[in-house]
Amino acid sequence: QVQLVESGGGSVQTGGSLRLSCEMSGDRNSVNTIYSMGWSRQAPGKEREMVACIDDGNQQTVADSVRFRFHVSRAKAKETLYLEMNNLKPEDTAMYYCAADSVDCTGVARLRNGQYAYWGQGTQVTVSS
Repeated sequence: QVQLVESGGGSVQTGGSLRLSCEMSGDRNSVNTIYSMGWSRQAPGKEREMVACIDDGNQQTVADSVRFRFHVSRAKAKETLYLEMNNLKPEDTAMYYCAADSVDCTGVARLRNGQYAYWGQGTQVTVSS
């Protein structure tokens, strides 16, 4: 099994910045199957949406709504995932989830409809106007 633990959420004002982190752990056989990691978010009353994804082939996908404001990266043997969020807006308010899968980012989006195999518990981001 793979475990994902997010950190870094909080409350900021419009225009502020936050950096989310996600640590992946688990049995080595399962961790070694992970090819992509990403961030999704869900606001109250809305469906969960993919925000950003990065995979071992260096493919990155970023939602149009956050393009040029959010940046996704991986570090530490690709077991730590980050989301740098700048120029935050009230509409970015949501629970942010770290997720991982054995397929590439395109596969997660098109074959799995954004439903990664593994999910963290989420971290809340609140942006006030």
